[in-house]
Amino acid sequence: QVRLVESGGGSVQAGGSLRLSCAADGDSYIMGWFRQVPGKQREGVAVFYTGAGTSAYADSVKGRFTISRDNAENTLFLQMNSLKPEDSGMYFCVADTYVRAGSHWRPSRYNHWGQGTQVTVSS
Repeated sequence: QVRLVESGGGSVQAGGSLRLSCAADGDSYIMGWFRQVPGKQREGVAVFYTGAGTSAYADSVKGRFTISRDNAENTLFLQMNSLKPEDSGMYFCVADTYVRAGSHWRPSRYNHWGQGTQVTVSS
C-alpha cells in the first residue's frame, strides 16, 4: 500500500510558476502526475520511472514542466513554468507498484492515487 499526499497547488497568473509535491510512504515502479478538468477524463501530464530515472511528458507541457524525485525523502515533484490557462485543473499524483504492458498514459494502470491539488491559471 502506497499513500500519496499532494501539495503546492494554488492560483497563479499566466506565465507564472508553481511547484507541486507528492509525499509517498512506499516505493513504486512508476510515478507521475495526471490532471482533470470537471466533465473531462483525467489526462497524463508527466511520468517518472523510478528505477531507470527516465521521464516522459505530454506534448502540451514539454519544455515547460519538469518531473523529478527526491529519493531520500521519497517525494515526487512537478515544477511548472510558463503556466497557461489551459493548464488549470486538479492535479493528481499517481503511482504503480507493478511493471505493466501498455501505455503509461492510461489512468487505469495506476494502483495508487492521491486526492489531488487544485491549480488555477488566470489570464
